[in-house]
Amino acid sequence: MSVTETDADVRARAAAALRRLSHALIAHEADEDLLERVATTADRVAADLEGQPPRQRDLLELKRRMFDIDVPDGGRVVHFDECFVSGPWNPMGIAIEVHREADEAVAEVSLGAAFEGAPGRSHGGIVAAIFDDVLGYLLTLRQEPGFTGQLTVRYLAATPIGQPLRFRARVEAVEGRKRRTVAEARVLGADGTEGEVVATAEATFVVIDLSRFRT
Repeated sequence: MSVTETDADVRARAAAALRRLSHALIAHEADEDLLERVATTADRVAADLEGQPPRQRDLLELKRRMFDIDVPDGGRVVHFDECFVSGPWNPMGIAIEVHREADEAVAEVSLGAAFEGAPGRSHGGIVAAIFDDVLGYLLTLRQEPGFTGQLTVRYLAATPIGQPLRFRARVEAVEGRKRRTVAEARVLGADGTEGEVVATAEATFVVIDLSRFRT
């Protein structure tokens, strides 16, 4: 490990390598010897990890990162590093990155083969999970912790595997403690232009008092 590489950097690289392995295992042929090598190596490393002490996390610090820091326009919006959808430390996750565009939360991602439902198409649950996360980031932008009360997804076309996608979310209405939000997912062209809308979502979030969330 280099002197400039932190534990967080190494954990993120380890998780990224495991995600790459998962997608490669789905997307490529492999002979019996290679598959056996994958299984043996993975089991050995897993056993080494299981022999280490349990991780301890500072939940108050994680909450502070999400709701006490202003996100500038164009800046990346942070979340729990272990989150299945957007956490860089989750080896089973999607690892999307979300940034702010004015009052919108925007994510771009190309889904790997391990997220297939039908061949070449994303599982609908993956699309719904991304919507839930990107819509939830709107609360972070507003520094309003809360929880998902309702999420409705409309699948308009197959969401492709291996093509860039853009998810864009915004707050539609504020009603007391409720935040009504909407989002869409589009396929991106090779030049980055937005193409077909493959799915849309509506969600209602219920806001929690920020002082309660800090305890």
